[in-house]
Amino acid sequence: MAIRDHEDVVLEVKKSKIKPPPMFKVILLNDDFTPMEFVVMVLQTFFSKSQEQAAQIMLQVHMDGVGVCGVYPSDVAVTKVKQVVTFARKHQHPLKCVMEET
Repeated sequence: MAIRDHEDVVLEVKKSKIKPPPMFKVILLNDDFTPMEFVVMVLQTFFSKSQEQAAQIMLQVHMDGVGVCGVYPSDVAVTKVKQVVTFARKHQHPLKCVMEET
């Protein structure tokens, strides 16, 4: 789009395209030691999952070895991973939580 002012100068208006930030999946990994009830509690506490949603994700982790807790911007995903790992270690569980770009 061009706009002419009174001195015959042409100004062009350019629209910049802003990309949305990259998103990351936060994933729980299965282990043979962390109790299922603890995994459900983590999902409810840190990912605001209902009892049913948390149980479904926990079973996915148990059966498939991995379960997606949610998809977040990088800074949120990093924070959630750190919170989960810190909480698990505090309770002496080896639960692993990682993130990967979508």
